[in-house]
Amino acid sequence: MRSTCLFLSLATTAVAFAPSTHHQTIHTPTSLSAHQVTRSQALRDITTAFTAAVATTAFTTLPAYADETLPSGVAIKVVKSGNGPEPGIGELAAIRFQSFAGENKIDDIFDTPEPYYTRVGSGGLIKGVEEVLPKMRVGDRWVLTIPGELAFGPKGRPASAGKPRIPSNAVITFDVEMVGLPGKEPELIELIGDV
Repeated sequence: MRSTCLFLSLATTAVAFAPSTHHQTIHTPTSLSAHQVTRSQALRDITTAFTAAVATTAFTTLPAYADETLPSGVAIKVVKSGNGPEPGIGELAAIRFQSFAGENKIDDIFDTPEPYYTRVGSGGLIKGVEEVLPKMRVGDRWVLTIPGELAFGPKGRPASAGKPRIPSNAVITFDVEMVGLPGKEPELIELIGDV
């Protein structure tokens, strides 16, 4: 959607300043030899550019999962797109993440020496993250906005050592990067062979 708006603004600007075949030149003693476009001609040119832009974008596919909201309510913002393999359910995935409940940082695994390892679909993470991990590829970094019912729910989470209290039905922001799939990465398979 943002690319469409950007395209339209550029196309509209280009059309507005492009010379028209239907122009009138007004010559006065102080005028420059500029092309004058009537308001109706400018509106017609803008409408034509808009129609062309809509027709062009209607047949263009966006990358999968790019800046969308899933039916469950989880919103995905793509920060970086990877081109590695996708994890299957039950496979071990190495991720780095940080999560927030409002301004309170819940966790931050970006600064640790090792990533966090989890089995995809095992239920080891909050439901909103579990839903999204199988859609990611190695190298992807996405920011997820997870509704409270797919995060810590109506109970929230009490404070514990080094962890803040999370209120009931708090919306969680989860910045996650898929950094590896042990056993599925091509470099490892080339080194040790496919067994």
